Amino acid sequence: MNVFIEWLVEHPLLLLFLVSTIGYYLGEIRVGNTGLGVAAVLFVGLAFGALDARISLPPELVSLGLVLFVYSIGLASGPGFFASFSRSGLRDNMMVAAVLLIAAAIVAVEAVALGLKSTIAAGIYTGALTNTPALAQVLNFVTHSSLRDAGPAVATEPVVGYSVAYPLGVIGPILAILLMQRVWRIDYKKDAEQVRDMFPIEQEIYNRTAQVANPAVIGASLRALSRQRGWRVVFGRVKHGDKVELAIDDLILHEGDLISVIGAPEDVDRVVHELGELASEQLDVDRSAYDFRRVFVSNPDLVGRKLADLDLPHRFGAIVTRVRRGDIELLAHGDLVLELGDRVRFVAPRDQMRAISQYFGDSYKKLSEINLGTLGLGLALGLLVGMIPISLPGGLQFKLGEAGGPLLVALILSALRRTGPIVWSMPYSANLTIRQLGLTVLLAGIGIRSGYTFLSTMTQTGGFTILLAGAVVSIVTPLLALWIGYRWLKLPFGVLTGVVSAVHTQPAVQAAALAQARNDLPNHGYALAFPMATITKILLAQVLVALLPYMT
Repeated sequence: MNVFIEWLVEHPLLLLFLVSTIGYYLGEIRVGNTGLGVAAVLFVGLAFGALDARISLPPELVSLGLVLFVYSIGLASGPGFFASFSRSGLRDNMMVAAVLLIAAAIVAVEAVALGLKSTIAAGIYTGALTNTPALAQVLNFVTHSSLRDAGPAVATEPVVGYSVAYPLGVIGPILAILLMQRVWRIDYKKDAEQVRDMFPIEQEIYNRTAQVANPAVIGASLRALSRQRGWRVVFGRVKHGDKVELAIDDLILHEGDLISVIGAPEDVDRVVHELGELASEQLDVDRSAYDFRRVFVSNPDLVGRKLADLDLPHRFGAIVTRVRRGDIELLAHGDLVLELGDRVRFVAPRDQMRAISQYFGDSYKKLSEINLGTLGLGLALGLLVGMIPISLPGGLQFKLGEAGGPLLVALILSALRRTGPIVWSMPYSANLTIRQLGLTVLLAGIGIRSGYTFLSTMTQTGGFTILLAGAVVSIVTPLLALWIGYRWLKLPFGVLTGVVSAVHTQPAVQAAALAQARNDLPNHGYALAFPMATITKILLAQVLVALLPYMT
């Protein structure tokens, strides 16, 4: 054993990959629909770190993991985060901040009543809400404040509170979601239908051919009919007599025309009925004059542009009918904004197929590459913003630090999408890879660094007190968020479960929410609330460290 420990001390990179590998496979173990996921890396790191006080990773490596994780989250969440403010996003984010403020107040009361150190209390707050970036910033705050004069153990005390409180920080919100969906008898399918216009959700999309026979639509354009009747479909091809052409917005319908209608089954069936009747002929299977193809959007010049602005009907005689983003199939409405990595399905004349493919880029290899210049510039800007001091009442100053700075900058850059020739967004697959890599390194580093102190504390008196204090926060916080969001703000329950997952910044909770909803509404709630939740917890955790000594 001694030889093994010395080996780990001398080879930190080997240590990192051992912890990451074991943590990954442990995280894949499922109990029902839930598992620890990548969070298992933290506990494996704690186990390895507990073997010897000298076992650790270089602090710069841990910081790299942190900034990569929060920056990639910000890039993915930015467009949805700012778009939500045109609806009820500001109100919903204020609810998130209020719930987290109440959670901080609960921790403060517990610290005063139980005589807990401010560092331990801040660790309980970040652990009960399972927020690693907030913990990382607390550790940075403690290291660079007067608290470091109390001794070297102070620098690891927040992790002790975090690690002890963490397990119920995972279990508590999952139990809250399961309980309240039963109490309120949630119908997730009906829940999703009510907000289909607000959030893109996974749904069946099919194609039917209608025969125009309704006198009320004959002589009208597709654009006018879609606006008047609120049709939520896309039209592909139209056949007038023996001639087949694209169904562009200015097309005038004639009696007997055949037109292909694409969309969700209930929407398509309604439009077919209003146009006339279902035709026996399917235009989409006729590939003699027009063909269809799916291609990747890898051309950076198209990123951030609306489909309508590309003017494909006049440029190539083509239309886009669907866009696949990640695992979600979207109808190609004109105001849909393209992202790197989107797969667009277009219909075009056969002789234009190659030209259109080249226009979109259609390079899987290019999408697998990361623009290190853009990534490095964005991270540098984020780190600089994180160094800016923020003054609070009472003369206190805080910084967003390595967690909040890159997150805030990434949100803004992803909403801009591009600045001149610089494209800030990142392909979906590349973003997920960087996010997972960063989080794995971060969790491993924090766990390894703090394992020895954690073990020492849990074997002494006080460990159960910390666990109990964290349990109260872990259970009260999600119940409060669910009750306010569903009863007061009337948020769809599927979206709200994603908000709860963001409040707890917990992949396991998000996985459980997705398993219950069986749609992507929890993902949209997560994107809506994650930035506000992360920044609020980063600030409040530091406030607890700074102010609690004056309250006890």
